[in-house]
Amino acid sequence: MKLRHPSQAKPSLVRLAMAGLAAGSLALPLAGQAATQTDDFTVSANVTATCTITAADLSFGDYNPSSADMDSTSTISVQGTNGDGYNVGLNAGAFSGATVTTRRMTGTDAAGLSYALYSDSTRTANWGDTAPDTVSGTGNGSSQTLTVYGRIPAGQWVQSGAYSDTITATITY
Repeated sequence: MKLRHPSQAKPSLVRLAMAGLAAGSLALPLAGQAATQTDDFTVSANVTATCTITAADLSFGDYNPSSADMDSTSTISVQGTNGDGYNVGLNAGAFSGATVTTRRMTGTDAAGLSYALYSDSTRTANWGDTAPDTVSGTGNGSSQTLTVYGRIPAGQWVQSGAYSDTITATITY
């Protein structure tokens, strides 16, 4: 058998030999080649019910006892986790002996200045701190605005001067 120089070999044999070498090199593991394995893991979290509350001051301005009832409004912003229910209550205030239905502002007159807080624009639903006088809702993850409707009844001939009270707004969820 006569050996030929590779340049004289038939082109189809050269291609066949090259393909065989390439295929064989793919089939043999290379030294240092990495092996892989996989596994799954769980990612979890427990979202706890959470709500926040922010109340804006309610200012009646100048009260004239000879005029009609004086009305004013304020807002309470609540933000709760999506789907969780809440109740917002307003306490009686700081005046000694006040209740949620007989609130009074402290001022220059020892008797104080009577006022009321309501959860509706017609000012018929007292806003207190226990059911059924609270305002309920369901959190949606966004800030929700509740309106506080205030009223000072006409005809309170108290001593002139500044009067104020502090109301605590509480959210229960």
